[in-house]
Amino acid sequence: MYDIEFLDIPPLARAGGVVRLPGSKSISNRVLLLAALSHGQTTVHDLLASDDTAVMLTALRQLGCTVAQSGDSAVIGGLGGQLVEHKAALFMGNAGTAMRPLTAALALLGGEFELSGVPRMHERPIGDLVDALRQLGCVIEYLGNEGYPPLRLRPAKLKLDDAIQVRGDVSSQFLTALLMALPLVARQDVCIEVVGELISRPYIEITLNLLSRFGIQVQRDGWQRFTIPAGSQYTSPGEIHVEADASSASYFIALGAIGKSAEAANGIQIMGVGADSIQGDIQFIEAARMMGAHIESMPNSLHVSRGAWPLKAIELDCNHIPDAAMTLAVMALYADGTTVLRNIASWRVKETDRIAAMACELQKLGATVEAGADFLKITPPGLVGGWKPATIHTYDDHRIAMCFSLAAFNPAQLPIRILDPKCVAKTFPDYFETLFLVTQAQADHIPVICIDGPTASGKGTLAALAAHHLGYHYLDSGALYRLCAFSALRAGLSLDDGEAVAQIARSLPVRFKGDRIFLKTREAEKDVSEAIRTEAAGMAASRVSVHPQVRNALLDLQRSFCQLPGLVADGRDMGTVVFPQAPLKIYLTASALHRAERRHRQLISKGKTATIAAIQQDLETRDKRDMLRKAAPLKPADHAKLLDNSDLTIEQSLDQVINWWQGTRPF
Repeated sequence: MYDIEFLDIPPLARAGGVVRLPGSKSISNRVLLLAALSHGQTTVHDLLASDDTAVMLTALRQLGCTVAQSGDSAVIGGLGGQLVEHKAALFMGNAGTAMRPLTAALALLGGEFELSGVPRMHERPIGDLVDALRQLGCVIEYLGNEGYPPLRLRPAKLKLDDAIQVRGDVSSQFLTALLMALPLVARQDVCIEVVGELISRPYIEITLNLLSRFGIQVQRDGWQRFTIPAGSQYTSPGEIHVEADASSASYFIALGAIGKSAEAANGIQIMGVGADSIQGDIQFIEAARMMGAHIESMPNSLHVSRGAWPLKAIELDCNHIPDAAMTLAVMALYADGTTVLRNIASWRVKETDRIAAMACELQKLGATVEAGADFLKITPPGLVGGWKPATIHTYDDHRIAMCFSLAAFNPAQLPIRILDPKCVAKTFPDYFETLFLVTQAQADHIPVICIDGPTASGKGTLAALAAHHLGYHYLDSGALYRLCAFSALRAGLSLDDGEAVAQIARSLPVRFKGDRIFLKTREAEKDVSEAIRTEAAGMAASRVSVHPQVRNALLDLQRSFCQLPGLVADGRDMGTVVFPQAPLKIYLTASALHRAERRHRQLISKGKTATIAAIQQDLETRDKRDMLRKAAPLKPADHAKLLDNSDLTIEQSLDQVINWWQGTRPF
């Protein structure tokens, strides 16, 4: 997950490969609560790991439920419809799929509970559910604004004789909450009547399907009346698998429809959800087909490729796909006319006011947008020149972050900046990593920052921090030379034999992870970070780096690290030889004395002895050798920015690099 301030997505060109989706949020949290309310133990497989499920699991533990997690499975010890803990303060974050059903279940079970969340949760209406529960005699108090969380629940004497009325035109989660809670008190038939039109009906279908899996057979009269039979009792199915998230599938369905197929790939293969899905958002397939996507649907997978181009503008009632319809709004940017999405009033009470948010962000990209109480009209930028580089505000809304990533396919080849990319943790923590695995960009569109400089200038530390700050890959080119020397010596080779060392360099199996360096062997992958960071390893690296054969052998390997979404590379010739077209090249230096003092502190901290004078002399010798070598001598690259960090902290140096980088961006 990209836990950073912003993520810049370069212009994307092609798409292809296999995507394995995370479990459905809607199904995951329903299943967790049903398992907790049931008699018996339930093993939940393929559980979504996200903020929303973490909220639910924490609440269940607070209520006395036993939870044992292992990978993407969880074993839930059911409460058998009885509370273990009768008093608790539960924090629901911004998880509506946890807040609404837990409110209903706890209000009926009795006890004293307070339920609260993040500020946005306190703006999401819950009054219709509270009104319905009060009809049953539940005692519920608002601790803030009337009709909104936070709430306090108290024990009450229930009245079950009359049908419970609940509005259906604000959120289907209110009806879902009642359907999941009422079996706990169904000593007699209990009826629910829906007032007004029921929106998001497919989510009610999910609820009814899962209730059946846990032994509850709800009787339904159309979409207006639901009856929980007397004597209903939750029983664990023993094991249950969570479907992959159909809403998350929408981004990759759209990806396949928008992007040209990548080389050696035939569109996008989406695993974990397909024609047999119980989720309403799977009907997004039909909307995408209307716009021109070519989609093959199998029982548990989808295959998507580009069909009509440009996409076809559509007008659609989106009540049946409320979450996935957001993806259609971004697909509309690539359509041949005005797309109209209707019956989406529920967007206004989601994680943010999605109608207003989508309209605002689409306009930033150059689209013409008309927003109404329950509709959006989107007309794409008329010409390539009508597209604009945009910083997308995500409003702490995972779906806005994910669907606007698709704007990086714009024909103007402009990058897109996504603010607060970690908000995708709500449903799909690894979304951006997955996106980059199945997309391609032109090599010259993937941004590179080069940080060159002499030994002990701090370029490795600075480059690693810059890469982390931007969410980019990191290349420690010096480590490659150290690894070459390290591997050559282990193989019994002379470091003066340039061709023999180059042979090793051509197939160097290296991987960087943060500040750790891993070398693959026949047996396993070994962390060699400490072994190659010694003074002796540095001297050995300097010896092998003078061989043109070694430098040429490493050139392709170094360039292979330039991958989406970008790269920060440090070394001695990153800007002069390896990435001469990089948009930002920095030459980092410090006086030999300052560098010697830093190296001296490092050695002392490791329990090693050395004098500053000896270290300084060694550094000056290595500087001279690196500057005078015939192959790629150490020097500032053309147009490189000089950064003398003799008197700067690492934080000050990082700030300067990021400021320079921002100056190269079009935002």
